[in-house]
Amino acid sequence: MLRAAIAFFVLGLIAMVLGAYNFAGMSVEVGRILLFAFLVLAVISFVASLVTGRGPRSLP
Repeated sequence: MLRAAIAFFVLGLIAMVLGAYNFAGMSVEVGRILLFAFLVLAVISFVASLVTGRGPRSLP
């Protein structure tokens, strides 16, 4: 779950760079919506990993 939280956080940062600063022709509104959506998913994933107490799966 922590990996998912980190992945959503990185996606949120990428959405911010693409949308908030208007790179790649993306509109500001779409970038901000993606930023907040991925940041909310990151927080939910992080809290879920804290509540369940499960660590990341180790590869065999």
